[in-house]
Amino acid sequence: MVTTDLLDIDTLLSSDEKDIRSAVRRCCESAVDPYVADWFEAGDLPPIRELAKELGDLGVLGMHLDGYGCAGMSAVAYGLACLELEASDSGIRSLVSVQGSLAMYALWRWGSEEQKVEWLPRMAGGLAIGCFGLTEPDHGSDPAGLRTRARRSGGDWLLSGTKTWITNGSIADVAIVWAQTDDGLRGFVVPTDTPGFAAHTIKHKLSLRASVTSELVLDGVRLPASAVLPGVTGLRGPLSCLSEARYGIVWGAMGAARSAFRTALDYSLTRQQFGRPIAGFQLTQQKLAAMHQELALGTLLALHLGRLKDTSGVRPEQVSVGKLNNVGKALDVCRTARTILGANGISLEYPVIRHLTNLESVLTYEGTAEIHTLTVGQALTGIAAFR
Repeated sequence: MVTTDLLDIDTLLSSDEKDIRSAVRRCCESAVDPYVADWFEAGDLPPIRELAKELGDLGVLGMHLDGYGCAGMSAVAYGLACLELEASDSGIRSLVSVQGSLAMYALWRWGSEEQKVEWLPRMAGGLAIGCFGLTEPDHGSDPAGLRTRARRSGGDWLLSGTKTWITNGSIADVAIVWAQTDDGLRGFVVPTDTPGFAAHTIKHKLSLRASVTSELVLDGVRLPASAVLPGVTGLRGPLSCLSEARYGIVWGAMGAARSAFRTALDYSLTRQQFGRPIAGFQLTQQKLAAMHQELALGTLLALHLGRLKDTSGVRPEQVSVGKLNNVGKALDVCRTARTILGANGISLEYPVIRHLTNLESVLTYEGTAEIHTLTVGQALTGIAAFR
């Protein structure tokens, strides 16, 4: 029997972890896989609210958080869910990641009790969708320079600025917006029906097409004093959320790689050239062996970080190691898989080109490869080389 797990990595998982993985895979097989190529080709995610509700019923939205309707699962369980979601499409994993690890985590970690009670149960159930407004047109890798401003107006706050490349932005019910104040960088809980708030869907993407990506415009948005996240001031707030989301990417990238690898393996066993399956040629077997190796090592790295996160805790530079390695290796796997499929590799009849173009975005968002390289470099040398 042909296997894709030569290292028996499954033996490192508990029965509960395997059950969670299987439940997410079944959901993806019924609700995502039959349709995602069409969504990607159309550049839209039409059933996003229905899908969010189904994912909420499954318990994967904010599944690694405790209380307020959240499932309280382990980091490894959440990682396995991310792997299965991204095996279907990076855009679907992004929907879950932005909801749970950015918007919900910001509320859960830094919000007031009133904010948590108001939003988290609905978000966990998929009844309310959140987005995370940090990146700006002129400030991506350097969030300390962002220009969105919040100033006091009597007992209220007035927010003005623009955010871009915001997943879920134009369909969100609540936005977590980070803005400069006289006291430093602060986070604000912004219901999207607040006057002065607008969101515009970004079109003409050639990556993450089965995902809603938006520009947020805040034009004198008036918020009560209770809208500010009380638990944090400064970059520590948004960076802590990004670390949570990056952890999910470490796993998710391996889902995209697994899908591409299995597709290439299956294709190579049935595609006939020169009178035999192309899997029987040495060059093809070299490609398959190299892809399997990167997939296995990346999955082991993700599992190691997950076990750390569930026990002693995981440091930001450790997450950077994971994202830097796994996204880059997943891209290599997808590119190699594409060569095995030949011309068929660029067809949406197969998932490979979709995963490949999606990963080009995953390589950049939530910390570019360059930023994670410098994060690792600083951890190794003690010298910051960002400026």
